[in-house]
Amino acid sequence: MPLHSVSVAGVVVRDDGRVLAIRRADNGTWEPPGGVLELDERPEDGAAREVLEETGIHVSVERLTGVYKNMTRGIVALVFRCRPVDGVERTSEESTAVEWLTSKEVEKRMGAVYAVRVLDALAPAGTPYVRAHDGHRLLAST
Repeated sequence: MPLHSVSVAGVVVRDDGRVLAIRRADNGTWEPPGGVLELDERPEDGAAREVLEETGIHVSVERLTGVYKNMTRGIVALVFRCRPVDGVERTSEESTAVEWLTSKEVEKRMGAVYAVRVLDALAPAGTPYVRAHDGHRLLAST
């Protein structure tokens, strides 16, 4: 039986509404910082760790905003809204750029399956979104 992989991401929102994004070193795409959840790690802790590793920013994790499944690759991503508490932006081995983007810049620079994660996190607090995609496009719910 195939196994799923679990990843986590942090949508870090500043007081001015801008969102922390990275340009990935491996494929050049813009995404919220994130990565694979460690086996012995709580999801919120993993999101905070990934943000720090990839951007240099310490965050406070506020809430789960969405669950996203890549149906092609079997990856389940848990996305958390965070706020920055300390640190200075820097790149890492995994990122070639770190920037604070407006929601319009997110829509322009990020692929649909990543932009929706950020935009969902910017929506008013409520029930987390649950969405499926094929790696490029969102899939309609049944």
